[in-house]
Amino acid sequence: MNRRDALTVALAGAAIAAGASRDKANAQAAAGASTLDRIKRTGVLRVAVIVGQEPYFHKDLVSGQWSGACIDMANDIASKLSAKVEVVESTWGNQILDLQGDKVDLAFAVNPTPERALVIDFSTPILVHSFTVITKKGFAKPQTWAEINKPEVKIAIDIGSTHDMIARRYCPKATILGFKNRDEAILAVATGRADCNVSLAVLAVSTLKKNPNLGELAIPRPLLTLPTNMGIRAETDRRYKDFLSAWADYNRSLGQTREWMLKGFEAVGLSPDDIPAEVQF
Repeated sequence: MNRRDALTVALAGAAIAAGASRDKANAQAAAGASTLDRIKRTGVLRVAVIVGQEPYFHKDLVSGQWSGACIDMANDIASKLSAKVEVVESTWGNQILDLQGDKVDLAFAVNPTPERALVIDFSTPILVHSFTVITKKGFAKPQTWAEINKPEVKIAIDIGSTHDMIARRYCPKATILGFKNRDEAILAVATGRADCNVSLAVLAVSTLKKNPNLGELAIPRPLLTLPTNMGIRAETDRRYKDFLSAWADYNRSLGQTREWMLKGFEAVGLSPDDIPAEVQF
């Protein structure tokens, strides 16, 4: 090999090494980037979605298209970030794990419990709503939580959800039947395996509309309410959290959040008159 050839080989090797080093640096930078930086870089906002949870989420089983209040919210958020929404199917119990595992960038309708605050972060509330009880047909409509806090009462809940937490907190003497998702818990009530189900009010209203084999909606006293927030990964860069909090406050104060929720209810045939006064958003 002459000198010119040797120089050419050396330069080529240096270029390859530099390229590999640059690719490695870019990969490391991407891995360490904040959620907001990653969304802006990729143009994709990954959102956890849950089948059959109207008015939040609705999946058309024929087309596979998603709609609902939280889909409208996600699209509006994405538009502010010059991004598009990518849906990732999850459950109420798993979406926290999906955030931790970097599978999604945003989870809607997350109640900010102290336990969750140790592992994820939250925006300010989207809305505040109540916990209710869906009964099976023929089961006496409870006026208080104490009325179903009995060993002979079977309460169906979706494991790991806030429904689970409320049932165990206020009905510790009842027989709690845990299911992997809310649909299975509702089915247990519809088929008589369970006497009732604890659900957030906005979910309970649409569930009763879709399931004529269920009984009634009860709003036991004391009235239990929790804020509903957006969940995000915990990170030192606060820009994404601050942006989502400003977005939530702005749309709630303008009444836009209420419009999205009412539109979600309309999709399952519910008008504002069908929604109990205790269900606020």
